[in-house]
Amino acid sequence: MSPENEEQKNDAPETEATEEPTAEEKPKRKRASRKKAAPKPKAEEEKAPEAEAEEPEAVEEEEAEEAEEEAAEEKPKRARRRGSADVTASKKRSRRPKPDAEPVYVRAQAKYVRSSPRKARLVIDHIRGKSVEEARAILVHTPRAAAEPVLKVLESAVANAEHNHELLPEELRVFQAFVDEGPTIKRYRPRALGRATRIRKRTSHITINLTNRA
Repeated sequence: MSPENEEQKNDAPETEATEEPTAEEKPKRKRASRKKAAPKPKAEEEKAPEAEAEEPEAVEEEEAEEAEEEAAEEKPKRARRRGSADVTASKKRSRRPKPDAEPVYVRAQAKYVRSSPRKARLVIDHIRGKSVEEARAILVHTPRAAAEPVLKVLESAVANAEHNHELLPEELRVFQAFVDEGPTIKRYRPRALGRATRIRKRTSHITINLTNRA
């Protein structure tokens, strides 16, 4: 080679030597390139237009539901305006039970009454099956000692019906009335020749059941 050619080679600009990446740097560069150019998944791209298309439909459905709710709220209001007199009448609660309702039974009892069962039965037989007003009148005008405790039991049954079931006395009648024998109190009385005679003081249990059934 001539000396001129050698000089030309020496005068030529030296190209920068590219350093080859090491094994550790290669995966790092790959990750960085993936992060930079991470394309959106196809599923998201497909969902985006679908969501945009569904939005107006969902809005329409919500508007339709709101309109239905408003219409449902307006219906009872209109009914009240038309029949305002009927509504006021229904608000007044009557204590009289409905005819289809089951009959109500109210019970009152007096135990250990100091009267014999036979004497009490003679009184209570007069009020069985009568209305409360009739039974009261009968007991007030009955000239027997057992009429007073029987009248107290009747008043107790009426009070139970008014307090527990909100029933009026005019609606009630005596459904059952009976007297059971209670324990007998035994006493002794001296007699002639040093003898003793037994005295039996009987008691009774008086029970009265009232009902609103006609």
